Amino acid sequence: MKNYLGADLQQAALAAKSCRELEHYIGLASQAVTQTELRVVSGESVCAADKIVSIFESHTDIIRKGRRETFYGHKVCLTGGASNLILDCVILEGNPADSTLSDQMLERQHDIYGRYPLKAALDGGFASQANLRSAKEKGVKDVCFAKGRGLTEEAMCRSVNIYRLLRNFRAGIESGISWLKRSFGLGRCLWKGFSSFKSYVWSAIVSANLVTIARQQLA
Repeated sequence: MKNYLGADLQQAALAAKSCRELEHYIGLASQAVTQTELRVVSGESVCAADKIVSIFESHTDIIRKGRRETFYGHKVCLTGGASNLILDCVILEGNPADSTLSDQMLERQHDIYGRYPLKAALDGGFASQANLRSAKEKGVKDVCFAKGRGLTEEAMCRSVNIYRLLRNFRAGIESGISWLKRSFGLGRCLWKGFSSFKSYVWSAIVSANLVTIARQQLA
């Protein structure tokens, strides 16, 4: 009698769980149909933040790189150092402009290491007069944006030579990101859910750092 009762309760719990999952996916499917009708039938635009691009990975964001390409996933900001180690990683929700992230990444360096870097090389998307001024006020002596966007090399760095050294350093960081994608699977997350997405990214970074440390120890 107890075994039958236990089995019935277990089946009821499984049925309730299945109903909740179905309601969740039905709601997402309904939203996908609505946004498709608005865009395709009615010709109306739909805000990217309101779009569902994956029913099974509903946390997925639409990432636009200028007018060139569209990606689906999450924007990841990495900070690297002269040691070739990844010093910090921020996994973002939405698609905030790079120009809004410069202060955040510098503040994180201060929070982690107790000081701001003396030199910083950033992607061209971070470039703005306001970001340059803010970095200088924090004590960053030389700030290299890969694309100046109206900023001169002399305004960013104490000399043209320092600017070129930082620009080359940033090119090395780009090759490191390429290595993360090719060797540690960072180009595509295979784990389900946003929490697992973040774990996947960090697992790739930690693995790469361990390999870098091992290589330095063996050198």
